[in-house]
Amino acid sequence: MILVAGPYRSGTGDDPVELGANVRAMNEAALTLFRDGHLPVTGEALALPLVETAGSTGPGDAVFDEIFHPVAVQLLARCDAVLRIGGPSEGADRMVALARAGGKSVYTDLVDVPPAR
Repeated sequence: MILVAGPYRSGTGDDPVELGANVRAMNEAALTLFRDGHLPVTGEALALPLVETAGSTGPGDAVFDEIFHPVAVQLLARCDAVLRIGGPSEGADRMVALARAGGKSVYTDLVDVPPAR
């Protein structure tokens, strides 16, 4: 199971179109991993529905902050590796640091991810 970590809010000004583009980039990387035999996951896929259900009014509010990154941290604990994509992102960089601290593999390019067993 590989966590795809990339920018979500960074550099977007919380513009919904740009947020969506960032999610799409992560999902495209995840699809490639899936087609290569891996089980890819994104924190956004799990956190965003919870954030909405909990009544968040937008990125960065108290409800968003309560759920968004904590879900990714919990998800990472169950992953074997991280694929870091995209540009600057404090959250994605935190996932990479946590993965490395936990002895997990970290990849920065899809071509570096070994084939699934």
